[in-house]
Amino acid sequence: MSTQPDPLRVAWSMVRAQRVRRPRPTGTGSVDYLDLADILRVLRIDGIAALPSLQPDLKDYRDRMQYVDPDALTPDGSLAFWLNLYNAGALSLAADASMRGEPTVLRLPGGFDTTWATIAGESLSLNDIEHGKVRRFGDPRIHAALVCGSVSCPTLRHEPYGDPVAAELDEQMRSFLRSGGAAADRETRTVTLSRVFLWYGGDFVRPSRMPAWLPARREDLARSVSRWLPDDDAEWVLATRPRVEYAPYDWGLACWIA
Repeated sequence: MSTQPDPLRVAWSMVRAQRVRRPRPTGTGSVDYLDLADILRVLRIDGIAALPSLQPDLKDYRDRMQYVDPDALTPDGSLAFWLNLYNAGALSLAADASMRGEPTVLRLPGGFDTTWATIAGESLSLNDIEHGKVRRFGDPRIHAALVCGSVSCPTLRHEPYGDPVAAELDEQMRSFLRSGGAAADRETRTVTLSRVFLWYGGDFVRPSRMPAWLPARREDLARSVSRWLPDDDAEWVLATRPRVEYAPYDWGLACWIA
């Protein structure tokens, strides 16, 4: 089995996710994430080696979330709910890969397309949650918040997302770029971005149309991403319009947590 995702399967999963109900949070409710916080605390100390032992806790967390109506939460609370649920599912997938001795989550057939949770009567896979729920909130910073159990994915936040979520997403976006998501080389006038921006660049350039389908022009993407770069790098990108390249993506099994 390939250790790179099949582009056609990925595209089809994104299309299928559009059948999922659009989030319409209008409530004032809240959710307790103490059990997820405990899981993240163990991971921060013991790393990926702890994942197999945490699998029952991840599934207990998922089962408890199945009693929550995300539309009864605030908009920020609902987005935090979906981010946390997705990341718990990605960790569970990585735990399965680890227990089976697989080097990547991509070696688990249908891992991202198999039902992970049933929420408000909807059976949802990880792809459904990402493309049908999370991306429909219209905030491109979510791409620095979702993890996939791989070396090149964004770092897992050390605590669950909460309400309000905006400052957490901003911090996560800056952290992702700082830790390898973007690298500026003034000598060659090049900015090297994570392939996350190749795959989802349209969301950054056209956030009002999320999930965006059309790819982004590299120059437009660099300008859009620059707002989260350190000030000196942002000024350089806007002034020089550097060439944009994309780094290779390593799908090897990993779980980084800040």
